[in-house]
Amino acid sequence: MTIEVPIVVAEGCSLPKYQTSGAAGLDLCLAEDVELEPMQRSVVPTGIRLAIPEGYEGQVRPRSGLAARQGIAMVNSPGTIDSDYRGEVQLVLINFGSSVVKLVKGERVGQIVFCPVARAQLLLVDSLDETERNEGGFGSTGRR
Repeated sequence: MTIEVPIVVAEGCSLPKYQTSGAAGLDLCLAEDVELEPMQRSVVPTGIRLAIPEGYEGQVRPRSGLAARQGIAMVNSPGTIDSDYRGEVQLVLINFGSSVVKLVKGERVGQIVFCPVARAQLLLVDSLDETERNEGGFGSTGRR
């Protein structure tokens, strides 16, 4: 399935692109140099704005290579870009490593995946049906 997503790219910034034919996400690049101290988080710009079609969202996610090599992650992963948002796509990066990390403009730091969105109609009821798990919370299904 293919959807059309209008995009505005700031001067000197990179157009997101799929790196392989099987890639689920378009890689997002930095719009400026960024330096992250250990345990520092920062909102970083990508230099792009999107008009995501109604009925879809953009899910921004970290790149696994940055996490494995340098300890860089996204604080709110996946982050949601709503279809009615028209501002710059930004990522909230954090450095979980033990050294300062310097990222340069144009470096691939995240990815965006476009997904359909189902809207819920909530039904107020007095009780819910029982299940095998029922109210079992975190870890209630065991480790295996």
